[in-house]
Amino acid sequence: MTATRPFLASLALGLACSSPDDGREPLTADEVAPVAETYATMVALNYAETYASAQSLRDALGDLVATPSEATMTAARAAWLAARVPYDQTEVYRFYDGPIETVEGRLNAWPMDEAYVDYVEGLPDAGIINDPASYPTIDVALIRSLNEAGGETNIATGYHAIEFLLWGQDFDPNGPGARPSSDYDDSGSGTAANQDRRGDYLLAAGDLLLADLSSVVIAWDPAQPGTNYRAEFLAAEPEEIVRRILLGMASLSGAELAGERISVALDTQDQEDEHSCFSDNTHRDIVDDARGIQNVYEGRYGSSVGSGIYELVAARDLALADRLRAEIQTSVDLAEAIPAPFDRAIIDHRDAVEATVEALRTQTDSIVEAAALLDIQLAIE
Repeated sequence: MTATRPFLASLALGLACSSPDDGREPLTADEVAPVAETYATMVALNYAETYASAQSLRDALGDLVATPSEATMTAARAAWLAARVPYDQTEVYRFYDGPIETVEGRLNAWPMDEAYVDYVEGLPDAGIINDPASYPTIDVALIRSLNEAGGETNIATGYHAIEFLLWGQDFDPNGPGARPSSDYDDSGSGTAANQDRRGDYLLAAGDLLLADLSSVVIAWDPAQPGTNYRAEFLAAEPEEIVRRILLGMASLSGAELAGERISVALDTQDQEDEHSCFSDNTHRDIVDDARGIQNVYEGRYGSSVGSGIYELVAARDLALADRLRAEIQTSVDLAEAIPAPFDRAIIDHRDAVEATVEALRTQTDSIVEAAALLDIQLAIE
């Protein structure tokens, strides 16, 4: 979810496009082409890795449901944590009406009203899982139709629904939730109730996750015949290509990461405002979101290296390009330095969290400055 914060409102007021007669050279197709190709290649690789990690997660969920045990629960949790790493790095490809926006609300929406899906403390019969009269069959079609039905916290699908079904509510001040694997044991000795329906729900959520990610992989796949989003992206005007890239960077850096994901939790000190609150993975979410921004700026993903936004900015203002590079590295380093778990850091280590927010805000200002240098106007909500 994205919210507009006061500092972003002032940022938006400062956005400007340089005038046609200010002496700056417009972006050309020749100089943007290598950056666009690198970006499109990076996006395709990142989404392909995200899909593969989601497939591994789905396999682990199947093992847990088929044979509930602490071993299969541990393996499923590990697969979920591993799947978050590439996905978080894809979030910089959002915010410009790309193909991810049609499915993102099913993939990564939060915060989640846990009682919408399953039992919570004090409400053993809560949730879709424990209401067979209203929902006799739990499958992909059902949970897709129920996602955010009646309210934006009624999250029924995606990474965080799966996270809740693996960890349960988090009552440990120093660690994650501890849902027992016996919640999936339908042999007669399981815990809670409706263990078979809980298993059906978990598998349906995994299947829908794969289906939604597959649509994005196809949209960016260079091997797809005909015209997909990648082809459309590469055929756009040079300034439009760069605008989309910078808009993703600035929106994630400012409104989403510094604002919604960190500052809100810092202000409220409420665990419910923590991104991955059941698994206590929020600090890693923050780091990998920051790395995604760095990947785009540097033009690299894993072993794939090419031309990034840095080259475009450096060609016009080397000092600004190097300053922004250093600021992005600082935000990554400071995010890494936030002590885990995040729900304790926002109380016990506020200075470390606040330093990360300030670094992200600083780099957001510089991304906007770089956009203006390139004669690009960013409309950041």
